Amino acid sequence: MKTMISLSLALCLFTCCCRAQQVDNSTVSSLDLDRYLGEWYEIARFDHPFERGMHHTKAFYELRDDGKVAVYNSGWKEGKAKISKGKAKLTDNPALLRVSFFGPFYSDYRVMHLDDNYQYVLVGSKSDKYLWILSRSPQLDELTKIKLVNEAGRRGYDVEELIWVDHK
Repeated sequence: MKTMISLSLALCLFTCCCRAQQVDNSTVSSLDLDRYLGEWYEIARFDHPFERGMHHTKAFYELRDDGKVAVYNSGWKEGKAKISKGKAKLTDNPALLRVSFFGPFYSDYRVMHLDDNYQYVLVGSKSDKYLWILSRSPQLDELTKIKLVNEAGRRGYDVEELIWVDHK
């Protein structure tokens, strides 16, 4: 019986260790929040339940009177417009926000790669399960897509899991 329990524990640890993916989710060294605010189109993302099946997705960020950032996500699913409202708290690191759509529960929003003109961005979280490519326009040229996918891959993300969002 002890052998069976030991084998089960070893298998569980082995499985957990193999499944945990180490990623570099470090943020950019600086972020001008005023330049970052506004509309962003979702170009690609990892699959997750709260956006599953959605297309024409985008986000809008604006500064609130209380110093937090209002977050509005929108898109289409099954012929219906979907909008979710959230908020983000600032942290000591301007490129790391804490975002909430569900009451007191906050998640990391990490700006990991941002072009100098604030036209496209690679966003991650604390977990390797979340990744987004966002752009100021609904279409992103192929060279920039390749650059961002390569950056995500270099950081250890499984880029084969990216879902490309339809904006047509």
